[in-house]
Amino acid sequence: MALTAVLMTLALPAQAACYADYKARRDNPLELHYGVAQISEPCTRANAEAQLAARLQRDGWRLLNVLQVFDDGGLDSRRGAAGQFFLRY
Repeated sequence: MALTAVLMTLALPAQAACYADYKARRDNPLELHYGVAQISEPCTRANAEAQLAARLQRDGWRLLNVLQVFDDGGLDSRRGAAGQFFLRY
């Protein structure tokens, strides 16, 4: 039984990771940042907005907008621009 469960799990297709790049702000003093975050499925802009707004708010940031959602293929090209906010939230 256990072996069957393991084999069935391995047979399932792997889901691609989902990421979003975004802009956020914090007031007093005004700070802006661009970041990249991993998002859980579904990989949609609306879902990314909901997840990021909550994550950012915990540290006093306000989500301005989600620029794009993408898979692993777009991750490396955004690493430098996101700096310290690369996969932070």
